Formats: sequence, C-alpha cells, structure tokens
Amino acid sequence: MNGRILFGFALAGLIGIAAVLWLATSGLRGSEAVEASAKLTTPTPKAQAAAPRAVPAPAKPPVDQAFVIKRILPIKGAIKYGEWHWDEAGVPAGPIVMTVDLDARVLSIFRGGYEIGAAAVLLGTEDKPTPLGVFPITEKDRSHVSNLYDAPMPYMMRLTNDGITLHGSKVEWGYASHGCVGMPEPFAAKVFAASKIGDRVFITRGKTVGMGDSLVSS
Repeated sequence: MNGRILFGFALAGLIGIAAVLWLATSGLRGSEAVEASAKLTTPTPKAQAAAPRAVPAPAKPPVDQAFVIKRILPIKGAIKYGEWHWDEAGVPAGPIVMTVDLDARVLSIFRGGYEIGAAAVLLGTEDKPTPLGVFPITEKDRSHVSNLYDAPMPYMMRLTNDGITLHGSKVEWGYASHGCVGMPEPFAAKVFAASKIGDRVFITRGKTVGMGDSLVSS
C-alpha cells in the first residue's frame, strides 16, 4: 500500500472523528438551547393578589344621654338675693349639669341628676342680656379680671367667646351684670370646685324642672 492510500485512510479517520465530535457537541448545545428556551417560555406564576384591607366603618356619633332629675333640694319659698344652698351629702359621683332660669333668677347645679346647690343670681339687662341656650364651660380661672370692664371676676367659668361667664359677684337687689351669671362668691367657689371644662349649662326662661324630668346633657 502506497503512501497516498495510507494518507487517505488517515484523513478519512480524522474526518470521521471530527464528525462524531461535532454531532455530540451540537446535540448538547441543542439540548441546552431547548432547556433555555423552555425556561424563557414557561410562564412564571403570578403573584397572589393581596386580600383587600378591611376598613372599619366610621364611628356613629354618640347618642345623646338623658339627664334625669333624681332629687330637688328641699328649699321653702323663693330664693332671695344673696341666698344660696348647698348639700351634697350622700350624693354619688356623676356628671355635673347646671340650669339657669332667667325668670326665677336662680342657678341650680346637679351631680348625677341630684341637685346639690342652688342660688339666686345676677343676670344681664335688656341692653346686655344673658343669652338663652346650652353652653359648655370652655375655660376656668380662679382669679380672673375682666378685660372689658377691668373688674374682678373670681371663680370665672367661661361660656362664650364674647365674654359671657359664670363668676362670683355681689348679688344684691338693684345690681345687674353685663350678660354674665353672677353668683354669691362662697357659692361660686363651690361650683368652681365641683365643675370641669366641658360641663354644660342650660340657660332657659321660665322652664321649671322637677323630679323625673329630663334634659339633654351631651
């Protein structure tokens, strides 16, 4: 066998080996490509939708509570100027509510529905009347001095922003206020100590209350 034939067999063998290697690597790359393609085309699971957040319903406005009168102080006859009464013996704790009757010129203070105090009071004039309505106490000042009249107003409890207050005063016949409710000073001290910011004062004209009657306290 000559050298050309041997060379031919050798070349053919190399070509065969190369073909086998090419097929093997091509197949591997093909499988890898298929696997990669599968990875790209396989849909990823969607994120689970978050459950909607529960939103609490808005709170309902508080229902007005009835202030029921459970006791009236046993006072005989009309209360005179400068006269006041106070008796809280045995009265349980409870919310404070005050009433002012412009016709009777009397302030009554109730705790938990029990009247614990009453006094004749000074009121405003026709030019500067004491207003009707329900007023919460918005400010308290033990030693207040009026900015408008430069006058002492001890035990001041403010009812309106334009200067209507409860306060200690000289309660005598012939005197009047500038719309405020003036109380005998010793009585005013007790009312001041018993009350707090937010307590309500009902100012009415000729409205009388008795046992079992009710007012709206909140």
